[in-house]
Amino acid sequence: MNAVLSSPSPRRPIRELPDELISQIAAGEVVERPASVVRELVDNALDAGATQITVRLLAGGVRLISVEDDGMGIVREELPIAFRRHATSKIGSLLELESVATMGFRGEALAAINAIADCAILSRVAGTSEAFLLDGRTGELRPVARSTGTTVEVKELFYSTPARRKFLKTDATELAHCIESVRRHALARPDVGFAIWHEGKLIEQWRRCAAFDAGTGLVVDTGEALDALDQRLHDVLGADFVAQSIRIQWVSRNPSQLPRPDAQPALRVWGRAGIPDAARSRADQQFAYVNGRFVRDKVITHAARSAYEDVLHGNRQPIYALYLAMDPTRVDVNVHPTKIEVRFRDSREVHQAVRHAVEDTLAVPRAQAAAQGAADASAQAAPAPTWTPSALGSTAFAPEPNRASSTPMYSAQPSMSFGTQPQGGHRVSELGALWSKSPAPTLAPSTPATGAASAPAPSSEDWPLGRALAQLQGVYILAENAQGLIVVDMHAAHERIVYERLKNQLGSASTADGLLQGLSSQPLLIPVTFAATPTEVATAEAHADTLHTLGLEISPFSPKTLAVRAVPSALAQGDAVELARSVLAELSQHDASTVIQRAQNELLATMACHGAVRANRKLTIEEMNGLLRDMEATERSDQCNHGRPTWRQISLRDLDALFLRGR
Repeated sequence: MNAVLSSPSPRRPIRELPDELISQIAAGEVVERPASVVRELVDNALDAGATQITVRLLAGGVRLISVEDDGMGIVREELPIAFRRHATSKIGSLLELESVATMGFRGEALAAINAIADCAILSRVAGTSEAFLLDGRTGELRPVARSTGTTVEVKELFYSTPARRKFLKTDATELAHCIESVRRHALARPDVGFAIWHEGKLIEQWRRCAAFDAGTGLVVDTGEALDALDQRLHDVLGADFVAQSIRIQWVSRNPSQLPRPDAQPALRVWGRAGIPDAARSRADQQFAYVNGRFVRDKVITHAARSAYEDVLHGNRQPIYALYLAMDPTRVDVNVHPTKIEVRFRDSREVHQAVRHAVEDTLAVPRAQAAAQGAADASAQAAPAPTWTPSALGSTAFAPEPNRASSTPMYSAQPSMSFGTQPQGGHRVSELGALWSKSPAPTLAPSTPATGAASAPAPSSEDWPLGRALAQLQGVYILAENAQGLIVVDMHAAHERIVYERLKNQLGSASTADGLLQGLSSQPLLIPVTFAATPTEVATAEAHADTLHTLGLEISPFSPKTLAVRAVPSALAQGDAVELARSVLAELSQHDASTVIQRAQNELLATMACHGAVRANRKLTIEEMNGLLRDMEATERSDQCNHGRPTWRQISLRDLDALFLRGR
């Protein structure tokens, strides 16, 4: 068959597109599905100062989307302008664009929606006697009845672009996306009430929390406001989310502001971070907000994931709701038409802030918080340990001054400082004799000396993880506390204790500005070269000082080749090329120090695993109690180095249920 050559198309003149076609093109970027319309209209309602927003839908939002609010409304003279392209009240200059503090600002949404659907606006301003209805098709403006606020109705979405309508999913799927869109707003604005109706039925409702500042929507720095945020998270995400997460409160200040205690924080992070045990197989409960705006940002996602590296098992995904507040001039929201992406002026600062906020919160052992509730419940029944609030808003254990004298079974021993801890008890990580090759003899009960008063035995309520009772099959330690029975995986627990001790000794913790202290470097006898991309070469040249701080020396060998001439001493036996590629890739996007820490921690984790007490090792009661006390004083002791849990609580109620007591 002879090939047929197509003739060149005739030349077409350059001309301006019609306004209607321009709006339809813009609608393709702004409006993907009914949920996109819901998001844009709710944004406008929030910017109008609404305290109650009602969303009404038909056929998943395809036939009707109606968003009602009780905001300030739109005056009659401005209603016809609302449907014009790039018409907005949010900004009026480049300076205002660079410091956007509202949800919307582009002035494209209403014009784009009106180009592909049948729209109408009904609005009344406070102090006026009547409302006005504007028809988006005809431009007709007529008086109607309505209370103060605005209602925007969108009917027959994509009626003018039927090809787009074919790409929509089922009504149930589109409805789910609409609910998710409103849910994201509800999580950010507990000061606003939300209601969703579908086909005339109320399907979701979240009532307004008055403890929030309705003017900005940001958290008021009071305990009442944080409790209100927890209540909204409880209402939207469920009781399990709040029960399985920890409150975050973290403030970062610029170095120049440190001498001034009254200076405003440069960056604030708050919210809740899920405990490692609550991790899921999918990242469907990860919410991040910047100045009240829901965002999908790689910097925040990577920072949060980095904070969980040491405590998550396998490829599990953490759950969290993180809220960031910062100067609007330091974040660019004018990145994408959907406004769901942002760009930070100093992404490294944001990365470090989020990472440290989550990491520091997770470092506090959960046994302390659990014991706090038991101590409060029995405060009037018996003497209890003293608990003091820590800087993270959690609790720290402080023993009574005479605790050591009342527990002769736990003789005081010199030990490393792991923070505030009971004065009595062996330090497992320090007593090498406890892990000698010969089996340790079982400790017999102490016999008091003649004439000496018998000292009371330690109570199970004295420590969060209780008092050791026995060892099960050489693997688990059974202990008793106020809530019931504690089961501890002794190898996993001791592995974490040794691991954290090695990290402290290595000094791998980051400094105040986020960089590691200069790591010792090991020059390579023969430099290792590898083919590099232009991005890798540019990153190596631009960040030479940072690489040197990390103990790496990477320099160009040729225009397309890099040479690794030195690596951190602790990683001298590793793959230099793989390490260099990982650091350069991380440095081009985030903070490369996490790569070095991750590689170091992998080595330390291996060392800790081999150095921890093994299964089938017989321990004395004294040794078991020493291990429990170490767990209470060690950061991240709820999980081992591989992310597995180290202990479990079995309550008395659970035990009663096993034996049908009370039935």
